[in-house]
Amino acid sequence: MRPTPAIPPRPLSLDGMVRAVEIVRERLERTTAALEQARIQYVVLGGHAVAAWVASVDPAAVRTTPTVDVLLRREDIVSASEALEPAGLHVEQTESGLALRDAVITSSPRTGRVIIAGELVRPDNVVPAPDVTESVRLDGLPVPTFEALLRMKLTAFRNVDRMHLRDLMDVELLDTAWVSRLPPILGTRLQAVLDDPKG
Repeated sequence: MRPTPAIPPRPLSLDGMVRAVEIVRERLERTTAALEQARIQYVVLGGHAVAAWVASVDPAAVRTTPTVDVLLRREDIVSASEALEPAGLHVEQTESGLALRDAVITSSPRTGRVIIAGELVRPDNVVPAPDVTESVRLDGLPVPTFEALLRMKLTAFRNVDRMHLRDLMDVELLDTAWVSRLPPILGTRLQAVLDDPKG
């Protein structure tokens, strides 16, 4: 008896791809609007922060991201959680930290994270997350200063972080001049990425 051939996954249609991007954008807008209305100081992190910096040079080079990550001070976590609830967003404690969950649009399991300002994101990190004051507004969003963003990406140094660093290199925001401006261990990591731009 012949084995049943595997059915290839159905490719995402153009409409589906556009909607996927819209879902994340809507979630970002609900998150930021709720925090702004409550007058809670926050910073947008992750792929959205990288996209804002890339867009400041070349909007066509922006990469989409599936999650919404925000930086908050520990003393603002409770008030931020209360502000986000009416927008259908819940801050939950998980084994890996604080997660941001969406009760309105539940189709995507990857919603986002809440990072606590001035604290280590993981116990093995070499530098803590920046404070919310280390931020600038780009495209209407408060995002980390370029140096603070580099520190976060080089501290986490996952595959996605290295990809984001290469995105910044591609639009010529990031070069060897930054190596000596960072803590030595982060400068070494940055040099490794600069030496292998296609890796």
